[in-house]
Amino acid sequence: MPEHRDVASAHFMKILLSIFILTLLSGSAFADIHDPAMNDYGPTRKLGRGLANIAFAGAELIYVPTVMNEREGNSTAWFYGTSKGFGRFMYRMTMGIYEVATHPFATHKGSFRPPYKSNVPWVHGGFEEFPPELGFETRYNYTRSQGGW
Repeated sequence: MPEHRDVASAHFMKILLSIFILTLLSGSAFADIHDPAMNDYGPTRKLGRGLANIAFAGAELIYVPTVMNEREGNSTAWFYGTSKGFGRFMYRMTMGIYEVATHPFATHKGSFRPPYKSNVPWVHGGFEEFPPELGFETRYNYTRSQGGW
């Protein structure tokens, strides 16, 4: 009779150990689900975006006339491109100062997203999150084409 009791207690311990391990594993499964949707945009990204806008807002003075020159010609680049570039420079500088000053607070619709209109749906009317890149290397793929294709 004692052997039967040992087998039953061993079986009971296996069940308890299995339940314990299953509880631990199921508890870790919620870790990925609880990551908030706005996690990419936080106070440190807002601070970095503000500092980048302050430091590199001057790139708009070069970038916008260059784009205008490619699209519409020299006259447009000199007059419209220069004035639009200056306006974008002032806007980036102002937004940079604003974002650095308010980086600890979720000021735009309860989030840390940029408060200006995104450039994605309005290809030439909005702003990228960070200032434009000058030079030959970029992280965007549309300028890395090689050859004639």
